[in-house]
Amino acid sequence: MRHRIKKTRVGHNQPLSNSILRNLATSVVLYEKVKTTQLRATRMKSILEKLITTAKKNTPHNALRALNAYLLDTKASDKMVRELLPRFKDRTSGFVRLTKLGFRAGDAAEMVQIELV
Repeated sequence: MRHRIKKTRVGHNQPLSNSILRNLATSVVLYEKVKTTQLRATRMKSILEKLITTAKKNTPHNALRALNAYLLDTKASDKMVRELLPRFKDRTSGFVRLTKLGFRAGDAAEMVQIELV
């Protein structure tokens, strides 16, 4: 039973959930918008917000190290430091936007588009 457990599971177990979220974070940074389910997008929103704020607070070298520790592709962390952080320099929060798209045809899962503002 799941009494008093606050986190929702994205995959079947914790390592699978973590790898799904890391892959999704890398894709969002590389492509700047991705269609996914609402559960994955809501979990991903908080992770991306924290990644961007830690990258903004550090020097570019330390930001690259922090991003490479979580993101799976070095191109994604380079893009974050070179292109996205200058775009977010005036913002303090609200870097990610979720847009509802409706329901998926196969299993009626609620689909969401997650994008960087």
